[in-house]
Amino acid sequence: MESYSFEPIASPNATILILGTMPGIKSLELGQYYGHKQNNFWKLVFTIFKEDPTNDYEAKKEILLKNNIALWDVLKYCDRIGSLDSAIKNEITNDFEAFLKEHIHIKTILFNGQKAAAFFKKYIQISDNYKLITLPSTSPANASKSFDTKLNEWEVILDLQQDYPN
Repeated sequence: MESYSFEPIASPNATILILGTMPGIKSLELGQYYGHKQNNFWKLVFTIFKEDPTNDYEAKKEILLKNNIALWDVLKYCDRIGSLDSAIKNEITNDFEAFLKEHIHIKTILFNGQKAAAFFKKYIQISDNYKLITLPSTSPANASKSFDTKLNEWEVILDLQQDYPN
């Protein structure tokens, strides 16, 4: 099945870029990043920023924007049956050269899982000025780590924000 990623969620003030691999089937159906209810991404965001959980997608995006976080995917296109990253074939990456030129304040790129980091490192050449950090996947397929373990690692966002004050 042909899959295309979404446009990035980003403001000109973004200092952190979070990259997934490619939206899964449920996310594509809903037209929302991390739309699968069992994916921990939004629960982690709510917890890290001490926000009340909501199903309002616009409110979810606003939490990222007000915390200077951009969200996108490494891949622009791929063929994939199902939602597993391991099933991705014929991948094409997003245009990071243009994106990073437009978002000059981004200093750190966080990868939502090993596969996102692997695709990025395979195809994208960027300067050493960026800090690259691979975090545990928030996908329900990553059941080897508990929510609390994932939260502990994802809280690096708070430390990074202190490094990049507004």
